[in-house]
Amino acid sequence: MPSGGLLFQSIILGLLLGGLYALLAAGLTLYFGIMRVVMIAHSAFLILAAYLAWWSHERLGVDPLLSMIVTVPLFFGAGVLLQRMLLSRLRPITLTMMSVLLTFAIALIIEGLLGYAFTGTQRRIQLGYGSASFGLFGARIAVVKLIAFGLAVVALAALYLLMKKTTFGWALRATIQHRDAARLVGIDTEKVAGYGFGLGLATAAIGGTALSLDTTIYPSLHWHWIGPLMAIIVVGGLGSVPGAAAAAVLLGLMQSLLQIPMGTTWAQTIFYLALFATLAFRPQGFFGGRLAQRF
Repeated sequence: MPSGGLLFQSIILGLLLGGLYALLAAGLTLYFGIMRVVMIAHSAFLILAAYLAWWSHERLGVDPLLSMIVTVPLFFGAGVLLQRMLLSRLRPITLTMMSVLLTFAIALIIEGLLGYAFTGTQRRIQLGYGSASFGLFGARIAVVKLIAFGLAVVALAALYLLMKKTTFGWALRATIQHRDAARLVGIDTEKVAGYGFGLGLATAAIGGTALSLDTTIYPSLHWHWIGPLMAIIVVGGLGSVPGAAAAAVLLGLMQSLLQIPMGTTWAQTIFYLALFATLAFRPQGFFGGRLAQRF
């Protein structure tokens, strides 16, 4: 039976981890919502952003958080080009299936380029505040985990405000909810879809930077992440950003609590068990349905 202090520590870490998961999965939700595209390469872009953060710190001597000044607009532009030059050319009837194959190939290309540029050696950012922590009612909270959580909160809040309070956000939500109807009322859905993909990859730039603060990275690390992230968006309801955020926090909390009796490796199976349960009992997602339609 774990002590109260250990249980509280696990709850705090689970909530922080869940916030990070929500940020990492936000882009996947946008891709599917906009065009029904399964973006296998999303986690590869996360690791690419993490490597760029590492490189900026190692070679230029700047804080990895400052790398987002370059990587966020860079990834946004890459997302727009990816949608317009490749994904928009796929036939609508086979779009979802072919997008898996296309983005799988992109993930392999990114992995290969990272291996060529940085070799397969594991990298980790050595920060002056990397080992800093503070106490909260007996629990120890690492500063880097809190920074990553803060990035997730700010990025997701900005995404929410963009979707809810701007003309572009309304057009993007209309495109997600009913593409043909959006086109009939005068929305340029192709342009909106391109910008939406750019927005999804911009979240990958932020998420990859947050991930780099407390994670050892290597070129093939993206295969470790794509499964849990896919499970999150399925459990949350495909196309629902709030649903994915709720699922991320819940699964992150469950993973952290299960690490006490089961260890780190086995605790991650909760993502796949949740995925199987969702597909078997509620394919639209446990946080989908009306919630997905609102966002």
